[in-house]
Amino acid sequence: MFIQVPCLSFRQPYAGLVLSGVKTVETRWRPVLSGVHGGTLAVHVAQRDWEGRDDWTALMADALGMDHAQIQELLESGERFGRGVVAGLVDVGRTWQCPASLPEEELMALERSALLIGLEEKHLTRLSNPRWLRAPVYSRGHKDLWTVDIPTQLLAD
Repeated sequence: MFIQVPCLSFRQPYAGLVLSGVKTVETRWRPVLSGVHGGTLAVHVAQRDWEGRDDWTALMADALGMDHAQIQELLESGERFGRGVVAGLVDVGRTWQCPASLPEEELMALERSALLIGLEEKHLTRLSNPRWLRAPVYSRGHKDLWTVDIPTQLLAD
């Protein structure tokens, strides 16, 4: 038995950070996830890494109060299934476009949730209830949303 779920590819470390519940806001230049609002999204781990390692590690260290060992442990946990796989599921909230000017405190809170700076005019989507699959589903990534079949026995209880 399978469930069909919309899927989106995330580069590392963001795929692992989404599934670990650390990254709770996804950012895209287009409102890719607006049609999934209120539904479930499969998280695909892309082959490539996200560039700008200094930016997201600094955000994790400063904003979230993580030390080097905690960051390293979290990154290793996010690699548990490797690359080129659907690794888990997350619930999708609303999507909105971040204004070009936002009070600094509000912008900083969003940047902490997104683990990314420079959110102005990007489309932001709330993510919640992350859960890892029991085993990976091997799949080639795609540029936008696609549908993936996930065996129900891989769903966490």
